[in-house]
Amino acid sequence: MPPIRKSLYQFGLCLILSILQIRFLQAQNLADDHDSNASGAPGRSIFNSSCAGCHGLDGRGSDKAINISTDTEVQHLSDAQLSNIISNGVPGGGMPAFRTLTDAQVRDVVGYLRTLQGKGDKRALPGDANRGKEIFFGKGDCSSCHTISGKGGFLGPDLTDQGPTASAATIRDKIVKSPRVPSQGNKMAALTTASGDRIEGLIRNEDNFSVQLQTKDGSFHFLKKAELRTFEHLDGSLMPANYGKLLNDSELNDLVSYLMATSPTTKPVPPRHKEDDDE
Repeated sequence: MPPIRKSLYQFGLCLILSILQIRFLQAQNLADDHDSNASGAPGRSIFNSSCAGCHGLDGRGSDKAINISTDTEVQHLSDAQLSNIISNGVPGGGMPAFRTLTDAQVRDVVGYLRTLQGKGDKRALPGDANRGKEIFFGKGDCSSCHTISGKGGFLGPDLTDQGPTASAATIRDKIVKSPRVPSQGNKMAALTTASGDRIEGLIRNEDNFSVQLQTKDGSFHFLKKAELRTFEHLDGSLMPANYGKLLNDSELNDLVSYLMATSPTTKPVPPRHKEDDDE
């Protein structure tokens, strides 16, 4: 074949392949949009075009930006905090501001991110959060040990950041679970001082010679073991095991709803750079 005809043939073949590729990509985009709408994730196309270049299509990050899918610190951010980061960026942190997106588009992106985090179908409240608040600080007596938004007791974990990222079933299971096995750092002890006073509380620190207990009122007691009459580790958990009987199904749903509706306190985390991950 003459060189000129061969060149024209190759050019024509490349042109045909290019047209076919364009049509394929257009069809793929239409399919993606259809899948996005069918899956209830209208923010998918915006995420893929605006966010995936740095965070990855699955949100698990790259050398350009952090993992926003499975990172617990990001999962604890509220929808309002995520919306603020998308709209205004993180100054000095490498995250640009997407001010051209409407409020509705930002909400769609946040909603799609929640699906990547595995939370898109778990946020429906099973009860009344306002009644749940009354139970938390009243009948349930949860506030004697746990804190919510700075209010409550000192012995149990702060629950402010726990409920907003957990499913209703997970929270309910933790409330009614029985028997309970206390985790490390939440083990109880009872002791009798040299003067005969009995003290019961959580072991905050312990070594061969001393022990530090925190009692229900939040007070800390530093004691030398040699000066104690008795010292006993307790197997039980401070968390009551009778909530399944103390509260009926409706009250449990209300309590779960209050914990789920609590806004987390975690501050936005600036993106890490590759060199930070390598340290």
